[in-house]
Amino acid sequence: MFTSAQPIYPVSAIREIERKLIPSARPPLMERAGRAAAEDAVRLIMDRPGAILIACGPGNNGGDGFVMARQLRQAGREVIVAFANQPGSLPPEAAKAHADFILAGGSTVSDLPSAPANGWALVVDAIFGIGLKRPPEGRFATWINTLNAQRVPRMALDVPSGLDADTGRPLGPCFRATHTTTFIALKPGLLTLDGPDHCGEISVQRIEIDAPAWVPTMGFHIRTSLFRDRLTARPRNTHKGLYGDAGVLGGANGMAGAALLAGRAALMLGAGRVFVGLLDPGAPTVDTSHPELMLRGAAALPDHLTALAAGPGLGTDTDARKLLSAAIESDCPLLLDADALNIVSGDETLGKTLSERDGITLLTPHPAEGARLLGITTQEVQHDRLAAALALARKYRSLVVLKGAGSIIATPDGRWFINNTGHPGMATAGMGDVLSGLALSLLAQGWPAEPALIASVHLHGAAADRLAREGVGPVGLTASEVIDAARGVFNGWMVEAARERH
Repeated sequence: MFTSAQPIYPVSAIREIERKLIPSARPPLMERAGRAAAEDAVRLIMDRPGAILIACGPGNNGGDGFVMARQLRQAGREVIVAFANQPGSLPPEAAKAHADFILAGGSTVSDLPSAPANGWALVVDAIFGIGLKRPPEGRFATWINTLNAQRVPRMALDVPSGLDADTGRPLGPCFRATHTTTFIALKPGLLTLDGPDHCGEISVQRIEIDAPAWVPTMGFHIRTSLFRDRLTARPRNTHKGLYGDAGVLGGANGMAGAALLAGRAALMLGAGRVFVGLLDPGAPTVDTSHPELMLRGAAALPDHLTALAAGPGLGTDTDARKLLSAAIESDCPLLLDADALNIVSGDETLGKTLSERDGITLLTPHPAEGARLLGITTQEVQHDRLAAALALARKYRSLVVLKGAGSIIATPDGRWFINNTGHPGMATAGMGDVLSGLALSLLAQGWPAEPALIASVHLHGAAADRLAREGVGPVGLTASEVIDAARGVFNGWMVEAARERH
């Protein structure tokens, strides 16, 4: 089933929602959160016997843990609560949650106990929440490391302690959850950089709050619903001229494969005709595995292209720069990747021309390319991937996908999307070229730029996911294998969309 797009909120927006709702919310938000977490825990370990360990911290995240503990005890589960602070030091809501837990017959221990002989049924991290901006230290750092060593289901409340909820950056010792129950809405840091490795499976508990009704969001988790209206069947009375002329500019000496991968991806996703312009004078004149591709010298690409991808294997010599400059000065819908981005980052005049072009422009940098375009370090890009993606979109007035774990798509007007299809097996040569070809194909077929980029990024990862489920990879997966799988996934989406419409 297609699902509606899930909103994503930075910490500042979540705090604004809480400020608006906490004074009047009945039942209180903390009570709702703890109850939802308890329900998730019961579903998670329904058939697993033994005690549950909940580590509660000194703030409201600890309060969520006390409510959860009370709810689980009332459900008949044995619960051990570790709490190292004085109840009087807790914030008011958390102090009430602690008092209610004690009144209901609960008790706390001041340090993490040793695991029972048969192990814990579940360990729960309720130490620090979304507001943490410094490394966990002392006792809490030790607790996090101890909890991580438990080879049992490990559940985090709202965000794994030690993870920056806005960026996905571990601040220091960081809880590694197998499951995270997050409240109200998704946060960016759960989905990008190191967030996916620390969050495990994510459950979003809205706790009876319609977040967009209180605070508008600019961010969304990518789902097929974002481009479902474009997934329409082709008419029977049709011809290849209706599906665009896609062009690929690249393939310098020794790098023809990059351009061919992009061209093959564009072909297999349905572009009417695909022209591949190769800079290497000794490049092949026919792709024997896909003779449908029309190969030619880079300068001989036709002028009537519906969309052009420049960069796969382009190189950075004088000829490449001249051809790229001409492409940027054209009004053809344009996707820039790889060496095209490297050329732009080193040429201020060309960068200015790019930012001022009226035609559709898509940029697909990885973090190092993004850093060069922004004139900062790769580490700075990764420190806050969302901020970097938005800065690139503003600077170049382009749609941008900052590739990586939790790829981020940003628009010049400040909207953003995070994708979570795909897996580590995609960290191999040629994957970016395939993504360029997929996006190029949709552009050439007349898709608007934004859904074309969103769909191609989501499809790219979904194809790799399908292959992994079928036993192809993840380790050793090749970019070529993803192309055929992408065609299959895309056609499956088309069938599913048609079924839902009828």
